[in-house]
Amino acid sequence: MIGNAVKVMRIAASQEADNVIDDGKDPAAKALGAKGGKKRAENMTPERLAEIARKAAEKRWKKDS
Repeated sequence: MIGNAVKVMRIAASQEADNVIDDGKDPAAKALGAKGGKKRAENMTPERLAEIARKAAEKRWKKDS
């Protein structure tokens, strides 16, 4: 963890290059997609959000038997 903090500090101080890997996706499309998810959540009722969270938790904790 400390090593990552030092790396971030060196990148911020321009002592080290930031090796960001291009994932091939359009940055504008990624930003728009992130906005869409937030807007969708804002428009949902608390009950619907709870239902989605409950389903996600069930899948996450489901035992593979």
